[in-house]
Amino acid sequence: MIDWVPVVFVAFKALIFGACMFFAIKWHYDQGKKKGVETRALLLTMGKVAAVFVLALLGVLTFTFGIAKMLGMDLSLP
Repeated sequence: MIDWVPVVFVAFKALIFGACMFFAIKWHYDQGKKKGVETRALLLTMGKVAAVFVLALLGVLTFTFGIAKMLGMDLSLP
Protein backbone atom coordinates (compact mmCIF):
# COMPACT_ATOMS: atom_id res chain seq x y z
CA MET A 1 0.00 0.00 0.00
CA ILE A 2 2.77 2.46 0.87
CA ASP A 3 4.30 2.03 -2.60
CA TRP A 4 1.29 3.76 -4.17
CA VAL A 5 1.50 6.92 -2.04
CA PRO A 6 4.16 8.68 -4.20
CA VAL A 7 2.36 7.65 -7.39
CA VAL A 8 -0.94 9.09 -6.16
CA PHE A 9 0.67 12.28 -4.86
CA VAL A 10 2.63 12.89 -8.08
CA ALA A 11 -0.45 12.24 -10.21
CA PHE A 12 -2.53 14.56 -8.04
CA LYS A 13 0.14 17.25 -8.17
CA ALA A 14 0.44 17.00 -11.95
CA LEU A 15 -3.34 17.20 -12.32
CA ILE A 16 -3.67 20.24 -10.07
CA PHE A 17 -0.68 22.05 -11.63
CA GLY A 18 -1.98 21.30 -15.12
CA ALA A 19 -5.44 22.67 -14.30
CA CYS A 20 -3.99 25.77 -12.62
CA MET A 21 -1.66 26.47 -15.56
CA PHE A 22 -4.55 26.07 -18.00
CA PHE A 23 -6.76 28.54 -16.15
CA ALA A 24 -3.88 30.99 -15.59
CA ILE A 25 -3.01 31.01 -19.30
CA LYS A 26 -6.69 31.29 -20.23
CA TRP A 27 -7.19 34.23 -17.83
CA HIS A 28 -4.14 36.08 -19.16
CA TYR A 29 -5.20 35.43 -22.75
CA ASP A 30 -8.69 36.77 -22.01
CA GLN A 31 -7.24 39.84 -20.29
CA GLY A 32 -5.02 40.51 -23.30
CA LYS A 33 -8.00 40.37 -25.64
CA LYS A 34 -10.00 42.68 -23.38
CA LYS A 35 -7.69 45.67 -23.66
CA GLY A 36 -4.93 46.68 -26.04
CA VAL A 37 -1.54 46.23 -24.42
CA GLU A 38 1.07 48.81 -25.35
CA THR A 39 4.16 47.01 -26.55
CA ARG A 40 6.55 49.67 -25.26
CA ALA A 41 5.16 49.54 -21.73
CA LEU A 42 5.22 45.75 -21.78
CA LEU A 43 8.86 45.63 -22.90
CA LEU A 44 9.85 48.22 -20.29
CA THR A 45 8.18 46.22 -17.54
CA MET A 46 9.75 42.99 -18.75
CA GLY A 47 13.17 44.65 -18.72
CA LYS A 48 12.66 45.87 -15.16
CA VAL A 49 11.55 42.42 -13.99
CA ALA A 50 14.53 40.78 -15.71
CA ALA A 51 16.93 43.28 -14.11
CA VAL A 52 15.48 42.68 -10.64
CA PHE A 53 15.71 38.92 -11.20
CA VAL A 54 19.37 39.12 -12.23
CA LEU A 55 20.22 41.34 -9.26
CA ALA A 56 18.41 38.99 -6.88
CA LEU A 57 20.25 36.03 -8.41
CA LEU A 58 23.60 37.76 -7.97
CA GLY A 59 22.70 38.57 -4.37
CA VAL A 60 21.78 34.97 -3.60
CA LEU A 61 24.97 33.68 -5.25
CA THR A 62 27.12 36.16 -3.35
CA PHE A 63 25.43 35.23 -0.08
CA THR A 64 25.80 31.50 -0.78
CA PHE A 65 29.48 31.71 -1.68
CA GLY A 66 30.11 33.98 1.32
CA ILE A 67 28.54 31.48 3.69
CA ALA A 68 30.44 28.60 2.01
CA LYS A 69 33.77 30.41 2.37
CA MET A 70 32.96 31.33 5.96
CA LEU A 71 32.32 27.65 6.71
CA GLY A 72 35.65 26.71 5.13
CA MET A 73 34.37 24.88 2.07
CA ASP A 74 36.70 24.45 -0.88
CA LEU A 75 35.09 26.21 -3.87
CA SER A 76 37.94 25.86 -6.35
CA LEU A 77 37.36 24.06 -9.61
CA PRO A 78 39.31 20.83 -10.17
